Amino acid sequence: MSPLDTRVPALLLRLDRNPFHHGALGAIRSLGRAGVEVHAFVETARTPLARSRYLRRAHVFAGDATSPSEVERALLDAAGRIGRPAVLIPMDDIGAITVAGMAGRLGGAFLLPELPEGLAERAADKAELAALCARLGLPHPTTVVPGGAAEAVAALRDLGLPAVAKWSRPWLLPPGSGLRSTTVVTSAEEVRRLCAQTPRAGSRLLLQRLVPGRPGDDWFFHGCFGAGGTCLLGGTGRKELSWPPRAGLTAVGSWLPNPALADAARTLAGGLGYRGVLDLDFRLDAATGVYHLLDFNPRPGAQFRLFTDRSGLDVVRALHLDLTGREVGPQRPALGKVFWAENYGLLASVAARGRRPGGSRGRGTGRGGDVEWAWYAADDPAPFWAMARSWLGRGLTRGLASGLANGMTRG
Repeated sequence: MSPLDTRVPALLLRLDRNPFHHGALGAIRSLGRAGVEVHAFVETARTPLARSRYLRRAHVFAGDATSPSEVERALLDAAGRIGRPAVLIPMDDIGAITVAGMAGRLGGAFLLPELPEGLAERAADKAELAALCARLGLPHPTTVVPGGAAEAVAALRDLGLPAVAKWSRPWLLPPGSGLRSTTVVTSAEEVRRLCAQTPRAGSRLLLQRLVPGRPGDDWFFHGCFGAGGTCLLGGTGRKELSWPPRAGLTAVGSWLPNPALADAARTLAGGLGYRGVLDLDFRLDAATGVYHLLDFNPRPGAQFRLFTDRSGLDVVRALHLDLTGREVGPQRPALGKVFWAENYGLLASVAARGRRPGGSRGRGTGRGGDVEWAWYAADDPAPFWAMARSWLGRGLTRGLASGLANGMTRG
């Protein structure tokens, strides 16, 4: 018998158009295998995600992702088709922020975690995150929000080069603009060019000190928190390979214990009164031995299935349990487990010139390095084959060229 309340369906919301979003597929499979009726917003009915046997219905959102009124209308229309209240799970930042802002108007149709007003937006905003970390005493890279190009160039004298340039609200970047959420800048001229793009970017440009790190110094924490910021489930992992290299999404990662990061995550969530699922990125400063929080994502990370424990419990299932009033049982960690995103892992492996992902540095001391594949599943093979056909047909060459040329973006 499933520990989840299978009478309560789930709806996955994703507004960032990405047909290769393996995190959403992981959520569909996780809940569907537990007997939950799963619905999801997709780009088209032919996207790889829509091929999953565990997806009850695909809902196509063709509106403006930056328009709260259009998103609200689409959600309520989907709620009408589902026919009963569902657990609503945003799978990207813009979805999480939009839903949090209209939670009071969605309460009759959906089950949602209660968040302090504006918290999701403040935490995801790169400039606001620096202030939150300062208030809670958590290490964060030195951050400057310049008022213009002259201040930005002047800031480089204190930050040093190379430095990191970020748009404070990357979810507002216009699709097809060519602007990247994060860029490593190596000259004042690069900073001036970015400052000139501020009107198009939709948010402020900030500059950060580049935290020095080596391969294996990038870590992440995924967790589900209940009322008052109580940690219901959590895990720490290390990026073994990322795409684009050293700065992008996790292409290969390992579940490894890191008490310092787990404590920092609990301090952050408890101090903010956060409830729901979050994904945090950290980097170890190789010079000082201090972990710095780099990013706060108020939703499941794409690799959340890495932290599926021995009983099948993960952060998405924990959220469903919590919102339906059921107890989240004790976690049974599978330390040493490895996560592989097949498409991005292939690109990252090529970029690393044959460095073997999930090797001795990544497998830890757990169950011999069990692998959680992002796409392939023997009980649900159709999404993998649909992804492979589409990826090899048009994504591989373009993705490889883009990643190697630019090297610095968020997935």
